[in-house]
Amino acid sequence: MKDNLINSYHISNLVMSVEEPIRKTGQKIMPRHISKINQPQGYNIYPYYSLGDQKIFDGYSSLCDYIIEQKTVVIDGYVGVLWNRLITSLTEELTSRQLSVNIIDTSSFFKSEVALDAMIAPFLGAADSVWGRKTTLTLSDYFDTAALNEVKKDSTADINMVIGCGASLANWNASLIYVDLPKNELQHRMSAGSICNLGMSQPGGQMEMYKRFYFVDWEVLNQHKKELINTIDVFVDAQWEEEVNWAYGKDIRDGLTKMSSGVFRTRPWFAPGAWGGQWMKDHMPQLDRNEVNYAWSFELIVPENGIVFESDGWLLEVSFDVLMFTHFENVLGRHAVQFGHEFPIRFDFLDTFNGGNLSIQCHPNLKYIQQEFGERLTQDETYYILDCKENATVYLGFQEDIDATEFREALENSNLNNEEIDIEKYVQVHQAKKHDLFLIPNETVHSAGAQNLVLEISATPYIFTFKMYDWVRLDLNRKPRPINIDHAFKNLNFDRKGDKVQQELISKPSVLFQQEDLVCYHLPTHQDHFYDVHRLEFDKEIEVQTENVCHVLMLVEGTAITVESADGTLITFPFAETFVIPAGAGSYKMINQGTERAKVIKAFLK
Repeated sequence: MKDNLINSYHISNLVMSVEEPIRKTGQKIMPRHISKINQPQGYNIYPYYSLGDQKIFDGYSSLCDYIIEQKTVVIDGYVGVLWNRLITSLTEELTSRQLSVNIIDTSSFFKSEVALDAMIAPFLGAADSVWGRKTTLTLSDYFDTAALNEVKKDSTADINMVIGCGASLANWNASLIYVDLPKNELQHRMSAGSICNLGMSQPGGQMEMYKRFYFVDWEVLNQHKKELINTIDVFVDAQWEEEVNWAYGKDIRDGLTKMSSGVFRTRPWFAPGAWGGQWMKDHMPQLDRNEVNYAWSFELIVPENGIVFESDGWLLEVSFDVLMFTHFENVLGRHAVQFGHEFPIRFDFLDTFNGGNLSIQCHPNLKYIQQEFGERLTQDETYYILDCKENATVYLGFQEDIDATEFREALENSNLNNEEIDIEKYVQVHQAKKHDLFLIPNETVHSAGAQNLVLEISATPYIFTFKMYDWVRLDLNRKPRPINIDHAFKNLNFDRKGDKVQQELISKPSVLFQQEDLVCYHLPTHQDHFYDVHRLEFDKEIEVQTENVCHVLMLVEGTAITVESADGTLITFPFAETFVIPAGAGSYKMINQGTERAKVIKAFLK
């Protein structure tokens, strides 16, 4: 039986590598070693945090050295990992050393797919809906746990391993190896059809798969990871096709401890879109120029960002949530009780340079997003104009004479008959200028027009966009994007119109204080926003106190700044890179590395 199992994995592995691409994207995978990275003068898409020497190891061979020392291991991990390939690689390496291996694959203990579909259905919403509801299930609900708990080690085998999502549920007393996968690579694999949802044997449509990942699979696996985080003996990064990098759990946790009181940057990732532009492609030289456009940069959308560690040039990525699971109090300071393990601020770019307008849209109010989708926070946003052309605009708020019934009829007619709308009859359009801040609390009609690079400074939720009008265009796959008029009209605030828009939804900067070289401007946010914004302008060097509050920052004018935290961490950030100062840092210095005055945006919790 053992030989048959190994052979079946080997065949599966060969079919996948020969016949099917693993990932579908124009973007290159992050290199395993920094020697393969072309270091730019400016914006770097591969930031990393050094752990010191001999902390990260490469390859299956060294990982198997560790497994042989342990003799028995539990190998748990995330959905989207190519488990068949991982098992094949480990088996081939171990058997090449003349060792017998007993492999228990957790996929054999999933409940039937029919049972899983029925169990998950209440959290997926309508079949044609983009959204579901955050699940209340746990990972053990996916398994026949009684059968999994009965699995025993083979005393005659040299190596025993239980492997796959949920392996720790077998309750073996053994070393725990956790295999992780970055969310961007998970989605590139999803697009290629090379992975399935948790417990499934075949991939589905991309919208259906992503909905199930977001509302169900990621929820149960994130909770499972949180429960394991302090007992993981080895972290494995499995984003590459042929090899892995790995590190001891203690060294990763030590790195997280240091990071939680210093300064750090998450790894950004990028995605094209129907309205995407060319600014990022022109200003970020490491991006693949063959991509049609770049619409989004996930600068700090923490449910989908990772943190990259480095040692001896080797790189290893872990999900951002491991920092929050271990050190949320250090990161959030006096707001830790309010937000718990959920990092509440989002930074991302919307690039419409030589692209198109975003859809006319709104976001749900807090009660609606909690009741309908199970989220804790709602999607309050702001648009900070990092760069723009002279003719750039932002759509925001209603015209004074807005008629809700007429507006809805126009939208529904457009959607039904594929007809354009004179949207400015209903929605105000405003000229956009560099450093403007447009305020978009939930329930507000809005859109970013073409010719902008928008820095969204927002609450963390990011997929709850109710599109009402999408300019009668198709997405990059030549299909219409979903329109959500009914959801929108359950949330739109029609009192945000006329002069109120200028008064309440366009921030009016004022000098908060001046001292020596520094001028601090306050860019007030809306009363519904739980975060605020300052802009710090200086020529040489300034020192900032955190006052037990987390700061999210970006150099929005200038060449580069070097940031030195109180613990001695020293990192240089060029123009447009997002970085985080945890509340626990206490204080930090910013040193201007350019000849022009530095302007730094600082977002923080009220």
